[in-house]
Amino acid sequence: MLSRLSIRARITIGSVLAAAVLLSVGLWLVREQVNSILTNTNAVLAEGDLTSFETDILANPDEPVDDPGTGVLVFVRGPDGREQVDTLPRFLHGTIEHRDAADEQFTIEHDGTTYVVVGRVVSTSSGDWGLWAARSEASSTLALASLDRLLAIGGLILLACFGIASWLLASAALRPVRLMRERAETLGAESRDGGLPVGAARDELAALATTLNDFIQRVRASASREKRMVSDAAHELRTPLAALRTQLELAHDDFGDADALAAQVTAAEASVARLSSLASNLLELSRLESSESPRGSGSTSELVDELMGCIDRARMLGLAKQADVGFDLRNTDRDTLYGVDPQSFGRIAENLLANAVAAIPLRGSVTATLEQTPSDLILTVADTGPGMDEEFIPRAFERFTRPDDSRTATTGGSGLGLALVRAIATAAGGTATLANSHPGLTVTVTLPTM
Repeated sequence: MLSRLSIRARITIGSVLAAAVLLSVGLWLVREQVNSILTNTNAVLAEGDLTSFETDILANPDEPVDDPGTGVLVFVRGPDGREQVDTLPRFLHGTIEHRDAADEQFTIEHDGTTYVVVGRVVSTSSGDWGLWAARSEASSTLALASLDRLLAIGGLILLACFGIASWLLASAALRPVRLMRERAETLGAESRDGGLPVGAARDELAALATTLNDFIQRVRASASREKRMVSDAAHELRTPLAALRTQLELAHDDFGDADALAAQVTAAEASVARLSSLASNLLELSRLESSESPRGSGSTSELVDELMGCIDRARMLGLAKQADVGFDLRNTDRDTLYGVDPQSFGRIAENLLANAVAAIPLRGSVTATLEQTPSDLILTVADTGPGMDEEFIPRAFERFTRPDDSRTATTGGSGLGLALVRAIATAAGGTATLANSHPGLTVTVTLPTM
């Protein structure tokens, strides 16, 4: 039932119930304290009634005791056992007349009225006197009844005030939540910089708003990346698909010419290869950025073997430019494990070497250096090409980003190679950086040991 109520209502109800319990206990303690005070007061008054008789008896033990007058309830018995004074009602007289003298205090209830009775023994030269005085608690009972009504009414008023205060305080405390909810309902229609309001107080709600704002920024950034990726992928796919369609249409027209048909089929195969490479790189990037992507491992010897294979393929690519593709291995005699499998390391090396070979001029050179330190494996690929615009370097590892000259060049790639290199390095716990070396460009990939 309570689960269907609002948080504000639940806080108010819980606060009122807790306050009701505490207030009931407090009011009960107050009432008992007042009741004890009234009872003690009646006993003290009864003691006072006996004091005057005790003083008179001690001063004149052989003389009769004076009558106390109307309204004072006392019973005095002399040493000879005779009653000297008796102003008690009949029901009290019957209880006390045969009672032995003693210093005592007790209560007697009659017809709904309670009487406090105090007894005292006064010793004289003539013997022991027995004195009793009684006080009715009727006035105390009336006072307690009035107090009960006052406490009940006051308690209800206090509970009502406490409930209203709890409702107002809960409303004030939950106001930031309401503001966050209202703002969240309009986030989709607002600018990308919009976020949930963060209160001035450094409390839990402000911390929650800050955390949610960070989450919203991450979601927006992720959505922006995905949107940009889809847009760029569509743009990159459009060109080879259009080329492939044109090549197939031309191939239909060249059915009678075997040489022309073979040329169109070869060109179509190149377009298909570019599409296949683009799709493979996109899938690989998605896999690496997924939290479900498993982390592989490879030893130093396995990674060196993979690099050698990449060097051989790079040399084949460099034949058309008469390029000099070399390598340098430093301190690679330790069989250490790294957080990247040989195939992924091959993707890193192959992308870097292919980019370097494509960028160098005729008779240029490319050098791959693999160095092992106690904590890292460092792959460096340096070329003698034109380098890269300094303003473009911070964006070089983003998806589908290429320098302007590369976009118009016939050898320009899809802009996924460096993004894939950084994704593989990051997944292995490493880093990827690049810098102009004047001349050329140097790309460094660092992979930590496992």
